[in-house]
Amino acid sequence: MTSGGGQGSGHRSVLVVVEQLRRAVPGGIGTYASGLLAGLAALESSREAREDEAVSVTLFASRVTPDPLVGLGRPIMTSRLPSKLLTRAWDLGVLRAPSGFDVVHGASLATPALSRAGRSVLSAMVHDLAWRTYPEATTRRGRRWHEGALRRALARADAFVVPSATVAADLLAAGAPAAAVIVIPEGADHLPPPDTDGAEAILRASGVFGPYLLAVSTLEPRKNLGRLLAAYQAARPSLPEPFPLVVAGPLGWGDDELGEVTPDGVVRVGHVEWAALAGLYAGAAAFVYVPLAEGFGLPPLEAMAEGTPVVASSTVPSVAEGEGERPALLVDPLDTDEIAQGLVRIVSDTALAEALRARGSSWAGSRTWADTAAAHVSLWRRLT
Repeated sequence: MTSGGGQGSGHRSVLVVVEQLRRAVPGGIGTYASGLLAGLAALESSREAREDEAVSVTLFASRVTPDPLVGLGRPIMTSRLPSKLLTRAWDLGVLRAPSGFDVVHGASLATPALSRAGRSVLSAMVHDLAWRTYPEATTRRGRRWHEGALRRALARADAFVVPSATVAADLLAAGAPAAAVIVIPEGADHLPPPDTDGAEAILRASGVFGPYLLAVSTLEPRKNLGRLLAAYQAARPSLPEPFPLVVAGPLGWGDDELGEVTPDGVVRVGHVEWAALAGLYAGAAAFVYVPLAEGFGLPPLEAMAEGTPVVASSTVPSVAEGEGERPALLVDPLDTDEIAQGLVRIVSDTALAEALRARGSSWAGSRTWADTAAAHVSLWRRLT
């Protein structure tokens, strides 16, 4: 394992809690955890290690056999408890983080308290407070857990990483000290090379043989799929081609807004592996993403990284925050007519699509997980 922070005056030892990577569908939190670790590896390989900059990272999660975390090339500490019992023990405070580390970093609000015997500090990633912004789009059980987890994090953590100014403002309103909240945007360079053959096979099996629009998200109320489908149906007669709407992503919770009868032109392909998903992004005429609320919003950046023009909610920080012209066509997620107009514009106005394609590619290309990791390392060093 690691031996704490005594390996030189500048050395820092960090325990990263990656329990989300044990989930069957790790989701955006899992992408963050994996991206952060990949960014740390890129930092280590891109410069000579200096003792006064050294950070050693150990992973902490529940125990499974065989353990896929082994492939990440990091030391691993595991609990004997299975995942659900482990996070419950953290919630109750009956199980604490292992001692001997300078920093414990939680990849989400599911974070253990620090060991009483240690000298660690705790940083926690807060991805969003959407259960407060749109409580009706979250289960009662989910709201209750998130409120408890936020309360525990506010009491336990020395610093909070957030992916956007939007989440920073929400967290400050929830009671976090301003000096403890650090905005660190996420990267966009995690997709593997596109598997165009795999994407084509998925499309053909679903009856899609020509140009298409693409939507990617977990199918749950917060993602606003109902309004997107209504907007697509309204826009379809005005589209220059039939353009089916391909919807990729696993089912989340609540009513399935696609329903038992799929609307005309809508094609659901379910969960798609990363390489084939990159192929779907690359082959789409346009990508559409109109959630009610997001803490960051990785899918638009993923589409832009593959050179695809994007229609997105004005509430998606990954494309609505920052300097310069917006890299996406922004729409009000509560306005079905505006979403429909956006769909028509992005496939009818060639000049607009090309401008968005160029801006989007540049925007996504400037956001790397190595930069994200470097900002984390800087924070961890300041904390200790």
